[in-house]
Formats: sequence, C-alpha cells, structure tokens
Amino acid sequence: MSDSEGPGDGRRPVFAVERRKRILELVRANGSLSLRQLAEAVQASEVTVRRDVRSLEADGLLNRHHGGASLPGELSREPTYLQKAQVGAAEKAAIADLAAALVEDGDAIVIGPGTTTLALAQRLTNHAELAVVTNSLLVAQALAGSPRVEVTVTGGTLRGPIQALIGSDAERALAGLRVRRTFISGNGLTAERGLSTPNMQVASTDRALAAAAEEVVVLADHTKIGVDTMVQTVPAEEIGHLVTEEAAPREELDELSGRGVRLHVARL
Repeated sequence: MSDSEGPGDGRRPVFAVERRKRILELVRANGSLSLRQLAEAVQASEVTVRRDVRSLEADGLLNRHHGGASLPGELSREPTYLQKAQVGAAEKAAIADLAAALVEDGDAIVIGPGTTTLALAQRLTNHAELAVVTNSLLVAQALAGSPRVEVTVTGGTLRGPIQALIGSDAERALAGLRVRRTFISGNGLTAERGLSTPNMQVASTDRALAAAAEEVVVLADHTKIGVDTMVQTVPAEEIGHLVTEEAAPREELDELSGRGVRLHVARL
C-alpha cells in the first residue's frame, strides 16, 4: 500500500504530504492533541497518524508525548486568548449552554479565565441575586451590565495572553472564600493527572480558584481531553463535574468517571 490513506468510494486519497500538513495546522491551532483526535480530524488510522507524527518529529516540527503530538516547547507554551477563541466555537457554545444549567439564581460562584468560561458568563446575564468572583477581565466585562449579578474581581498581576489576574494578590483575594461552585478551564485534562496548564503562576492561581468552592466544575472541549501540559492544577479526584462535548474520547471520559467525576456531555 502506498503512503496514503483515504476512502474507497472513488474520492481522491489523502497523500502523506497533505495529511502531515493538516496535522501541523491542527496542532498549531489547538496545541497538544492526542493521536485519536488527530486521526479523527484527518480521517486516517491512528497507526498512519503515528507514522506521520514520527516523520514530523524527525523534521523537528512536532514533539511526540503521551500518545499525542505538540509543537516543540508546547508543554510550557501558553496559547493566547485570541488563539483559543478561534478554535471550536460551536463546541464551546454547547458546553456553555450545558454548564449554565448548573448555576441557579442566588448562587455564589467563581468563574476562571478562558474562552469557554467566558461563553458561560455570557449566558448568566439574566440571573438574579447571583454573586460571581472572577480573575478574568473578560468574564467581568461580560457580566458588567447585569444589574442583578454582583461581580467581584480579584486583584493580581495582569497576564495579557489570557486577560486574567494572577499571582499572590489574586490568591489572597480568594483565600477564605467559600462558594458553591468554581467553573474553571485549562489547557489539558487527563484521568491520570487531572487538569493542567503550561504556566506555573497561572496554575497556582487556578488552584486557589478551585479551593474556594465546594465543587469544581471543569469546562473542556474534546481538544483538551487526553492532553497533558506542564503543571497540574486540579487532580481528577478533586473535580466534581466535567462539562464537555460528544467528540471527547470515550475511553478518557470513562476513566474520569471511574475517579468520581460526574460527566455532562453536550450534543451538537
């Protein structure tokens, strides 16, 4: 068989050079991805994609890790808000719709930074007597015009790429708080390590966001499930709920469920 893989219905097969170009595009857009996610995206087998990733790694274009692929240095590289906003808008909207059902009038909640948590905040504008604590400037802005939502913004040092306040001042503002739920995102989520992010300061603040709540709710689309980044924030055993969508790898979801995480899977 030639180094191509495609459907047997007369359509032109996808040759290796085209497939590898697409794999590079996907990883550049999404950050670290699992082999399964890449295989689904390029409509090839995992065996074929593994061979492609090895070839791209030999050329210095990708790194292989934990059954997936990332750009060189990706485990410690933090995508910007604008980069993340361009990926999976429909999936994030579906996740936000489902997560909004976990918020009731009169709740006190924490919302962390991220494009999916921002989408959640945009769905909470009509709630009554809702108290929201956030370190995200974008979340605060989304709720600023809601007369019956009280928004408290932590102090801290502005981290421009994610438009969020982090560091010791942010952590002090969160210390001693006790809210019903924290809604948080990240850059990767696995059953083995839980939620993770590439930046140590962001991770420390994310841990403080999680510690402020009775329950932690993680919002993560399929591009983050099964992906590891450098710094662990919340172990899987401390995650109460995961809100994701139907493209998330089933095996990883089953493992998370086995560790006590309640799954909420949005249908697109």
